[in-house]
Amino acid sequence: MSPLAVPLLTVLLVGCVPADQRPSGRVYPLPRHQPNDGLAVVSRPGGEGLHIWIETDTSRPGVCRPRWLPDAARLRGGNGPHPTSFGLAPRQEFFQAQDRGRVRLALRRQAEALCRQRAPGSAFVWEPPPRTAAAFRPPMLPLLEEPDLLSDPRAIRRAEKRLLGLPLTPEDLDDPREALPGEF
Repeated sequence: MSPLAVPLLTVLLVGCVPADQRPSGRVYPLPRHQPNDGLAVVSRPGGEGLHIWIETDTSRPGVCRPRWLPDAARLRGGNGPHPTSFGLAPRQEFFQAQDRGRVRLALRRQAEALCRQRAPGSAFVWEPPPRTAAAFRPPMLPLLEEPDLLSDPRAIRRAEKRLLGLPLTPEDLDDPREALPGEF
């Protein structure tokens, strides 16, 4: 068998696979909530792939950079006129998509446009997306304290009674000695 026979046979066999059973490799903007905040990557047969969400980090004054979220949505119908996304795709697919230069270039363009839109006076600083799970560092967000999470039930009851024009009772108050004149 000649050295050219194997590559030629491979090309012929791949060429016999119908187009709807091959990934098209398309990469295009697919907004989530606003322009430039999403990217479609068709990486599987039948128009399936990833809907990568793009976020920005403006925590440093005057600087806007991408904030990477490797939890992309599953893309369906990516080769058609009405692509949709749902659920989550495995993170590994996000990292595999980063191996394609077209994907990284499109992400950079989308992130820069999103930064110009969200923080027009800030400088855009490019940080490439993580290419492995080990390289991903989740963003450090401020912790919420219990007062931030739950409202005081007595305060809610007081507000409801005041809105309804009902008199307050001693149980409605944090400290019964707080009662204002005429509220009992």
